[in-house]
Parts: sequence; structure tokens; C-alpha cells
Amino acid sequence: MRSTPRSIPRSKKGDSPGWKFILPSLVLLGLIGLPILALAWKAANISIIPFAFTESAISALKLSLVTSTVCVVVSILTGTPLAYIQAHWSFRGKAFLDVLVDLPIVLPPSVAGIALLMAFGREGLFGDWLNILGVSIPFTTVAVVMAQVFVSAPFLVRSARIGFASIDPQLDEAAKVEGASTWHVFQHIMLPLASRALMTGIILSWTRALGEFGATLLFAGNLEGKTQTMPLAIYVGFEQGLGIALVLSVVLLAVSFVLLVVLRRLELQNQH
Repeated sequence: MRSTPRSIPRSKKGDSPGWKFILPSLVLLGLIGLPILALAWKAANISIIPFAFTESAISALKLSLVTSTVCVVVSILTGTPLAYIQAHWSFRGKAFLDVLVDLPIVLPPSVAGIALLMAFGREGLFGDWLNILGVSIPFTTVAVVMAQVFVSAPFLVRSARIGFASIDPQLDEAAKVEGASTWHVFQHIMLPLASRALMTGIILSWTRALGEFGATLLFAGNLEGKTQTMPLAIYVGFEQGLGIALVLSVVLLAVSFVLLVVLRRLELQNQH
């Protein structure tokens, strides 16, 4: 007689995972949480109000919010169609395209900045053509947006691609059988079904653009009121004094925290 396999008991939701899991987890939580708590504590124990309203701080805040918002709009308009192509079309070279789009995620920011200079700088690959047109991109606000798009748009594309790929292809086929065009299917079926994944990508892209430092510094410079974003102002403020660096750091921390809370809520909604 064959012995019937015993069913493996499922652990209850409230069961403790045990110290073998908790102790190493506490080490990492400490490395992440303690610096954040220290930043908030230091900011709360000094008079940071004067630094919050300096001209350079307000200018950096305004520029970061404007450029990161423009960056997200550009990423949505260009990255959403690209994600849809990656999710639903098969063609030669698709694997290379996927790697190319994801590459900026793992590239060091300094490499991203140099790559942008080599492409769009005065002596770059397209520099002569831009000079003929009288266009100079490096060390301008446009360069800030381009640097932010380069490093942050892949987060939106990756998330949207996963969202589009998770949709049942039979819905697409059924709609086209009924005579719907590709654009109609994309607009009225695919976008609504992938909206949560797209929103996740938008939040990740926006926070990444807001915190961009290395590529912006190399490609756009650090010109106050023109290319000096919050991360660059933090760097300059740290050299001049701790106050302004703490203010802008806390602002970035608060904005990132709020956006990640929204992202977590979206993830929880997807699970239910």
C-alpha cells in the first residue's frame, strides 16, 4: 500500500519566524533606519527655519519640482508606448532592447552623465549638428531634465511593461475580432487594466528624478537658479554649513516617504 503524503501544516499569520530570521533582519533595519532617524532628530534639534527660506534653497526646491515633473511627463508620453511594445510585440532584437532600456538602472550616475556629454556635448557625437542649429544643451535646465529622464524613465517603463504583460492576451484578441483598432484597445482596455502598474512606475520614476545627483552634476553642472537641483544644493550646503543641507535633506526625505506610502497602498490594493 502506498503511504498517503502528509499535508504540510501552514504557518499562521501571527506565528513568529524565529530569532534566526529576526536577528539578521534587525541588523539591516538598523543600518537603514538609524541614519534616517538621526537625520530627522538633528533637523528637529537645530533652528532650520532660516535656512528653509533662503533664496538658494527655494530656488533649488522649485527647480527640482519643475524638472522632475517635466521628466515624468516626458517619461509617460514616451515610456508607456515603449513598454506596450516590449510587452506585446515579438521581434528580432527584442532581448537587446529590453537590456538597453534597463541599463540606466544599474549604471553609475557618473557614467550616465559622461554618456550624455559624449552624445549631446559640444564635442559629442551629435555636437556638430547641434552647433549648426545653434543649440547648446549641456549646463542648461534642459540638460537637467534629460539627465533625469535618462536615469528615471526605465523605472516607469519596467513597471508598465510588467503591467501590460500581465493582461490576458485573449482580451486583446476578442476586442480586435469585434473590430476595435489597436489604439482603441490600448486606450480603453490596456491602459485601465495596467493603470496601477503604471502609477507605480510614475511614482518610482518621479522619486528617482527628484533625487538624481551624479548625471545632473556632470551633464548640467551646478548653476544656482538654472541647474542646481535639491541634491546639488545639499552637496553645496554641506560644504558651506550643515543647516541648508539638513533642510533640503529632510524635505527630500518627507517627499520620498509620502510617495512610497502611496506606492505601498497601491501594492496592497493589487493584492486584494
